[in-house]
Amino acid sequence: MQDVPAGYRLNATNNLVAIANIRAQDLIEDELVAKLAADAQALSDNLAAFRARALSEISAFRDLVAQQYGATKGGAGGNLTLSTFDGSVQIQVAVAKSITFGAELQAAKELIDDCVTRWSEGANTNLRTLVFDAFQTDRQGKISTDKVLGLRRLEITDETWKRAMDAISDAVRVTGSKTYIRLYRRQGDVLRPISLDIANVGDRS
Repeated sequence: MQDVPAGYRLNATNNLVAIANIRAQDLIEDELVAKLAADAQALSDNLAAFRARALSEISAFRDLVAQQYGATKGGAGGNLTLSTFDGSVQIQVAVAKSITFGAELQAAKELIDDCVTRWSEGANTNLRTLVFDAFQTDRQGKISTDKVLGLRRLEITDETWKRAMDAISDAVRVTGSKTYIRLYRRQGDVLRPISLDIANVGDRS
């Protein structure tokens, strides 16, 4: 990092500018932004520490349940919900997996295209739209995993279709996961989230 001599500041292009030549308004703005950024970083660090502590304590509780009852508290994939005794506060832990598709997806699409072609005369228009929409890409060139995986829920007995669904299952690649913690507090008859998002803090609507 470049040493800044007394009486000078670095500007956005990394050039030295004498403080005497900087507008008072710019200096006040600089001080304001730096102060708020420091406060925000401290809050971010506190949130990170809270997340780590919460996950550690919840993991310890899982272990306690396993020791006492020989089973884990929670659902598949690490999801679980914990509540206070009176039900007024709730913590939900959700594990979201990042999914991509392998080369098998192209084989699935070809098999599905074969089905739609064979069914073209009598095929339900809504079904054809659903199938074609599942393989549309977004602006980043990505296919919606939810739409593709949703095809497996269709009750279709055609053997080629079943092979296509097997190919989709084989195409799934789990590339990572992320654990989310959500907290809720009862207000009246409704559990409302305790916001940890700066955009929603203070919003009681």
